[in-house]
Amino acid sequence: MIDLSAPDEHHRWRATNDGVMGGLSQGELLFDGRWSVFSGELSLSNNGGFSSVNRPIENLPAAIDRVELVFIGDGRRYQLRFATISGGELVRYKHEFATVPGQRHSKLFKLKDFQATFRGRLISDAPSLKAEAINQVGLLIADKQPGPFALELVQLQFLPAP
Repeated sequence: MIDLSAPDEHHRWRATNDGVMGGLSQGELLFDGRWSVFSGELSLSNNGGFSSVNRPIENLPAAIDRVELVFIGDGRRYQLRFATISGGELVRYKHEFATVPGQRHSKLFKLKDFQATFRGRLISDAPSLKAEAINQVGLLIADKQPGPFALELVQLQFLPAP
């Protein structure tokens, strides 16, 4: 489990914004005294339009087949993302989810439903996502809506098959 209400958890996360490609979006993960908040401002200027945060993880048991994310939304769409190394290459997997402003929600994601991506495009021949191969977890916003965003994060729990 990743306890996003722990005061020091946000230090393990790193932001990557569209500035790496010339965009002007800003985002980061900070602790607000209760839990971690992924927030910032999405900009579509200069071909921008995304903000992300991620952290390394290691040694998930093979029995893990789903994850539960507890969050408070802002009405925008986000992606929960995982990364693996396959054949020496980094492969990212995404699962989109919607939020409702101010509503606390617990969302269950099945690993088999994550889609492999490369720079926003789906990869059809990538291996399916397996827990034991995951080495990074992250969140991304790229909903093509400029303006502020704030996703409050309570916890991310890794669950074995029932």
